[in-house]
Amino acid sequence: MAKHNITMTINGQSVSAEVDSRLLLVHFIRENLDMTGTHIGCDTSNCGACTILLDGKSIKSCTYLAVRADGANITTIEGIAEDGTNHPLQQAFHDQHGLHCGFCTPGMIMRSIDLLKNNPDPTEEEIRWGISGNLCRCTGYNNIVKAVQQAAQEMKKEKETTV
Repeated sequence: MAKHNITMTINGQSVSAEVDSRLLLVHFIRENLDMTGTHIGCDTSNCGACTILLDGKSIKSCTYLAVRADGANITTIEGIAEDGTNHPLQQAFHDQHGLHCGFCTPGMIMRSIDLLKNNPDPTEEEIRWGISGNLCRCTGYNNIVKAVQQAAQEMKKEKETTV
């Protein structure tokens, strides 16, 4: 089995490791780095529980090889809070009861970060389309949509006050 030396930045920290060429990024994050907020749901990229940001774009890490992430900048759910303060999406999911069992929540939040980066004021339909690759088996999505709407408004206010 071929081994590769990889280096990447994860949640602002440089990480280097020797990995097997077939190691999936989700397993590297969870098992090598002990960051278990990124969940494994389906192993087929259907559910989105493993969604992270790779160079600012949401990807499903269960079908992405760790060696492909060499040199990348990765953000996981553990890396989005700042100075002990929840990210607006984390707070909105709490406020709007956008989680029940919580299994899909980290991936849903990471996907929503990418959605709001590209569309800071989405309509309900755009939110539903934007998160359609991430599955939730508990909520029926209504409160998730409300959470994304709340976060969009909060992030817009934050941006206006920093300008």
